[in-house]
This record gives sequence, C-alpha cells and structure tokens, in this order.
Amino acid sequence: MLVLHNLKKPKGNRSKKRVGRGNASGHGTYSTRGIKGQRSRSGGKGGLKIKGFKQLLSSIPKLRGFKRLQEDVQIVNVSELNNKFFDNSEINVENLYKKGLIKTVKKGVKVLGNGELKVKGLKVSGCEVSKSAREKIEKNGGAINS
Repeated sequence: MLVLHNLKKPKGNRSKKRVGRGNASGHGTYSTRGIKGQRSRSGGKGGLKIKGFKQLLSSIPKLRGFKRLQEDVQIVNVSELNNKFFDNSEINVENLYKKGLIKTVKKGVKVLGNGELKVKGLKVSGCEVSKSAREKIEKNGGAINS
C-alpha cells in the first residue's frame, strides 16, 4: 500500500554534501581539499569544464585504431580456387563474388599464394596478385592480365 511514510526519496535529488562545517562533521578543517596546492584554495582549477563531458569521455572506447588511407582489399587464397573453379576458367571480381569467395564487388581483390593450386590454365583479370600466387598460376599454365 502506498502511503506517505513509506515513499522513498528519489536518488537524483540528493543535496550536496556540506563540507567545512566543523571537525565534528568529519569534513572540517581542510574540507577534504588537502593542505597545500592550487586546488586547496578557493578558485583553484579542478574538474572538467563542460558538464557531463567526463561521463561521455569515459563511455567512448579509447583504442579505436587508425583509419587507413587505402581501401581494404578482400583476400582470396590460391587453395580456395581449387574448390570453386575448373580448368581453363576465368577469374575476375564478378566470378569470385558469384562463387561466394568475396563479400562485395565494390572493394578490390588480391589473390594470395597460400596453399597448393591444382586447377590448370586459370585466366586472372581485374585482381591484384601476389608474387607467390603469380608463380603458382603461371606454373600451372595460367595467365594474368592486370
């Protein structure tokens, strides 16, 4: 039952702690300011000037990394081409997207030489190719048109 005597006071309306009201209060003499220094005196600098800015600062993650100037390049390894492509097939951004090896056509693609290449005669166009991937593709009779 809701009656006046069992209502609780809201926490947001708490009055400010009164310091410097004698030693019996527990915050007398120096009023929790310490003995010397700029902040012990009246008018001393203390706290952030913008109200609520400290809470905003603490809520933002601090280590967000750096923004790269170059766009992110999607990576496809040579070993992944074995499962999705046949001999003498053409590899370009659209085909890689259709086979599900990359997420979007808008970003660039780089073919890396990780793993073994079993498919022969691949024709790579419109993609960046690493040195090791280039060697493996050309070794298996493929061609690269940049």
